[in-house]
Amino acid sequence: MTTGLLGGAFDPPHRGHVALAHAAIERFGLDRLVVVVTGDPPHKDVETDAETRYRLAEAAFADIPGVEISRHELERPGPSHTVDTARWAEGQWGDVVFLVGADEFADFPDWKEPDEILEHVRLGVATRIGYPHDRLDEVLTGLRRPERVELFEIPSVDVSSTEIRRRAARGEPIDDLVPGGVERLVVEHGVYDELP
Repeated sequence: MTTGLLGGAFDPPHRGHVALAHAAIERFGLDRLVVVVTGDPPHKDVETDAETRYRLAEAAFADIPGVEISRHELERPGPSHTVDTARWAEGQWGDVVFLVGADEFADFPDWKEPDEILEHVRLGVATRIGYPHDRLDEVLTGLRRPERVELFEIPSVDVSSTEIRRRAARGEPIDDLVPGGVERLVVEHGVYDELP
């Protein structure tokens, strides 16, 4: 059995995340997809509290069979490093494909212990049609276990969490960018109303 792992701040989760989930389930024949909501990401500021982001992730992936939302990183103290989550995931499920976008993979050498991550999980790197592979090839050649990385194409979805937060803060519609359940939570609870 193969388990997919999709981590992120999900502030908020959007249609691009959902498209990645669908494509990965099909590409890797995943028996389950575990969505891991980041607790304290060491590499970025998060606008929204962890519990709210967890509820948004539940709403975003609710209609995809075989998806579980994990509280692992929310309940673990300290920064959320992928290498720690990779060790945990291998211990839980054995064969794990950790899913990342191509932009994230381009920075993979800067992550904490990237070669150690690949000892515990395989990497599924989602690319879009026309995405330049030069940087990705450069990263691959620098890895100890490049065979543990597989690139796969997903539909191009032009959306960013930053833009969604801006639009929501201005009271503009976001229904074209996020799943319906996410939009309802954002609007009903005014999740991004306090942003400048």
